[in-house]
Amino acid sequence: MRARLVVFPIKGRNWCFTKSVQPSLSDSSTAQQTPSTLRELWTTIFSSNPKSSTSKPELLIDFGVNKMDKAWKGLEKAPEGSFKNKIHGLGLRLLSRIKPSEMFLKSIPKDVTSVEVIYPSSLNARLVRRRLRHIAMRGSVIHKNYFYGSVTLLPLTAVFTVLPLPNIPFFWILFRTYSNWRAFKGSEKLLELVSDGSQTSKSTTVNEDERDDSVTNLKKAFSLRVLQPSKELEELLHRGQEEDGLSKCGILDICKAFDLDRNDVLKYRAST
Repeated sequence: MRARLVVFPIKGRNWCFTKSVQPSLSDSSTAQQTPSTLRELWTTIFSSNPKSSTSKPELLIDFGVNKMDKAWKGLEKAPEGSFKNKIHGLGLRLLSRIKPSEMFLKSIPKDVTSVEVIYPSSLNARLVRRRLRHIAMRGSVIHKNYFYGSVTLLPLTAVFTVLPLPNIPFFWILFRTYSNWRAFKGSEKLLELVSDGSQTSKSTTVNEDERDDSVTNLKKAFSLRVLQPSKELEELLHRGQEEDGLSKCGILDICKAFDLDRNDVLKYRAST
């Protein structure tokens, strides 16, 4: 499975990193494998099926995420002015505070085997790869710490379940735990795909076997990523450029041309 990433500057050193919105077969197959009821979950976890590609912890996480998605969709359909509608509005305000870099790292699936990186033709390919490695390395450290921090807060927020109102703090911390875990795993996968498999030896006395292994590893590493300069993206950037950076209309044109999530990309512009 190959993921298509689009990288371009918003304003100065503030770059946008996003994944193209493309329906994948793996996502549909994962949705079909995830149990929909507790009984199915119990049967799947304790069944000895060696062909199952999903681990038991991942099944629990996917089951919980599906339940949260269904509950969120129920809040979206709530009548205007109702209590559920107000909870949905609060959730939207909380979600708007999530950094766009976290959304990008979360979008990197666990089963991706290679990436195609599209960037403006005026940028240097080495610089693009270096910026991708930086956001992946930084994300692996930050979201790992945030994940452990969220886990420690879960027991504290669970105390509020005794109240007659919905335990919003608990569900928010539960979501942040899952979100940071996904971003941490996505950063690890991205770092694996954009990094070289091995470093070339600096010594002048390198035997032939070591040289062959080094060349093989480098070929394998480069096969995991494709750096694709785009003249179309370069033209769209010039067309939408303003004094304070890339305009909103320019961003929407790029999102339309490369199948990007407009809300995620606009968050980068708001963070400048």
